[in-house]
Amino acid sequence: MVDFYGRTFESRLLLGTARYPSPEAIGASVRRSGAQIVTVSLRRESAAGVKGGQAFWEIVKSLGVAVLPNTAGCHSVKEAVTTARMAREVFGTPWIKLEVIGDDVTLQPDPFALVEATRALVAEGFEVFPYMTDDLCLAEKLVESGCRVLMPWGAPIGTGRGLNNPYALRLLRRHFPGITLVVDAGIGAPSHAAQAMEMGYDALLINTAVATAGDPPAMAEAFAEAIRAGRRAHEAGLMEPTDLATASTPTFGAPFSPFAG
Repeated sequence: MVDFYGRTFESRLLLGTARYPSPEAIGASVRRSGAQIVTVSLRRESAAGVKGGQAFWEIVKSLGVAVLPNTAGCHSVKEAVTTARMAREVFGTPWIKLEVIGDDVTLQPDPFALVEATRALVAEGFEVFPYMTDDLCLAEKLVESGCRVLMPWGAPIGTGRGLNNPYALRLLRRHFPGITLVVDAGIGAPSHAAQAMEMGYDALLINTAVATAGDPPAMAEAFAEAIRAGRRAHEAGLMEPTDLATASTPTFGAPFSPFAG
């Protein structure tokens, strides 16, 4: 089970809802994967118009999953805080996935604005899921500001490059054993998801790799299976890699062995 601000979920896969070929593909992907949380962009649904937004929302409601609104597309503290307040009104949840983009090329979050917006939202009772880089000092500031969930990127949004900096991600996991850590962005294949879970991460948020697949529901299921496998491997205890070979079969008693009787 994974804990998000006191709410527990069996599934460790969070699904984004952008870029799918149809609302029906979103529904089928959620069902096939068993995901229990979906992220929703207030801005995207507003841009889709009344008819498109209503069809999307009807699908989401029918799934019976928790909704995590996000502030995608915001570039300033004021934009992000205003969008979060509107999302709370629309979706009736204190949860907010906080995105404050600082660079339009890499979509890298602005660390200074992220901390400032987090402090403002926590003061208003929000439970913040900050989308962040893998910077350890930034993570410290966010936890000090009241975050109990952190969402470091694996790689820039939509790149599918996997875990660009496994060293930094391992440091975060070791440094924050009591914080729920979710890898968000850059995941392109189920093997990337398994790698993150083997590190001890609590969950992953996947969007583009599922939504743009030839068969989104089948890809969503593949990610769910990889996440379960990675988590089981972590809990079972992975062997430590070594530089020297170690024979898996003992030589004692083997023919021609110097120890043979």
